[in-house]
Amino acid sequence: MTAFASDNYAGAHPAVMAQVAKANEAGHVVAYGGDPVTAEATELVREHLGSDAEVFFVWGGTAANVLCLESLAPLHHQAVVCAESAHIYVDEGGAPERLLSRKLLPVATPDGKLTPELVASRLIRFGDWHAVQPKVISITQSTELGTRYTHAEIRALADVAHERGMLLHLDGARIMNAAAGMGCSLREATRDLGVDALSLGLTKNGGLGAEAVVLWDAAHAEGFQWRRKSAMQLASKHRYLAAQAIGLLQDDLWRRSALHANAMAQRLAAGVREVPRVRVTQEVQANSVFAVLPVPLRDALYAEGFIFYVWDEGAGEVRWMCSWDTTEADVDAFVDAVARHGHAQA
Repeated sequence: MTAFASDNYAGAHPAVMAQVAKANEAGHVVAYGGDPVTAEATELVREHLGSDAEVFFVWGGTAANVLCLESLAPLHHQAVVCAESAHIYVDEGGAPERLLSRKLLPVATPDGKLTPELVASRLIRFGDWHAVQPKVISITQSTELGTRYTHAEIRALADVAHERGMLLHLDGARIMNAAAGMGCSLREATRDLGVDALSLGLTKNGGLGAEAVVLWDAAHAEGFQWRRKSAMQLASKHRYLAAQAIGLLQDDLWRRSALHANAMAQRLAAGVREVPRVRVTQEVQANSVFAVLPVPLRDALYAEGFIFYVWDEGAGEVRWMCSWDTTEADVDAFVDAVARHGHAQA
């Protein structure tokens, strides 16, 4: 199977698997995060994100997002402003509403990115007890549309949030792709810009199945151990989650893997730009390509065994995603198929 559907389709990086195997060699250790591997991984995350970071490993990205939002908006009448395309709004099965009873306030965007001007319409009715109270602005970096916030754009949203007594959450499922693309550190892409809570993605960049909640204010982290346990996200054999972070974060493997995935997306986009009736719809700034193409062309690619998502059925828009293990040969074979069928059907 040649899959361009999601970076979740890719396997785990060998270096990650090696760290998991190494953690297994220790025999019996303290469970539930009281082990040396978790301590090492926590300090490694702090090296990348600041010595004041409170780090909590969990199994999945949805859980990381939900727990971040609960930490920043602990009261039921508080609400979260997000892009209409945000993962928390579209792709988490209603988990924030179901598990937190927090209202999400979506904002339409052309490119997946919020701006102070766009969120202004949602920052209203403060102090009105008949209305939910906006408490968190949640952004995704890189976005669900493969675009990337600049440092200035994130800082502007953080300033707007803080001026209103609100907080900024960053869904970092692909923060490594964004930071690598910008040539900056993970801290420079998050904490230094005013981010209050980070869902640190590991899985999509070569992890086996682990994410982390990162909070910088001790007040937001208060009681989190109980919050994580009651959300069924405290792993008993915790060292295997933590070991994945060691594999990705040491020796800057996260950066090399993300840069490679980004480069493969650029290669793919460049290869299809001249194909008749294929139109790339978003600037390629991370590891995904969004394009509009005719249904017959899409079906011909499916028939050859290529796997990818239809993003917007009405518009005929698809998403092609590259991963840490996508090869140039994979991309070139796919581009060749797009070109062959595209020219034949033109």
